[in-house]
Amino acid sequence: MNQNEFILLVTPFKDKVFRLAKRLLVSTEEAEDATQEVLGKLWSKKSDLSHYNSLEAFAMTTTKNYCLDQLKSKRNSNLKIVHSDYVDPEPRLDKKMEDLDSLHWVEKIMNDLPIQQRLIIQMRDIEQYEFEEIAKILDMKESAIRVALSRSRKTIRDYMTKTHNYGIR
Repeated sequence: MNQNEFILLVTPFKDKVFRLAKRLLVSTEEAEDATQEVLGKLWSKKSDLSHYNSLEAFAMTTTKNYCLDQLKSKRNSNLKIVHSDYVDPEPRLDKKMEDLDSLHWVEKIMNDLPIQQRLIIQMRDIEQYEFEEIAKILDMKESAIRVALSRSRKTIRDYMTKTHNYGIR
């Protein structure tokens, strides 16, 4: 496999690798380093890549493992989840401020979730992976993924309800 073939192979999912790394690591720079490391590992295994059923799933698993290793080594002591794709076309200023405040609270709550639940929310709700794909990447049963996702969403919903008195009139 030459360099151009490799680039064509990894281009469809390299941004997903970066976004997952960014969700798990503190800074953009750390996420870029992680992405570079993962792509380097894929390049070093270029002759074996055809053996994988889903190269994207392999890359996401490699990214998850690399980031967790970085977190374990205490290089990053602070986790942050940021969803920068949020755009509200022509919002009213007060609505926009309220939405940004809510987004801030959701990020804060997500930062307090256990890392497995954080990964599942990231992959399902932000990256739009199917349950089967998440199960392969995280090496879990689909039913466990669904339970963890449900608990994560409930934690976020309960905290938002409690914090902002939503639903109380």
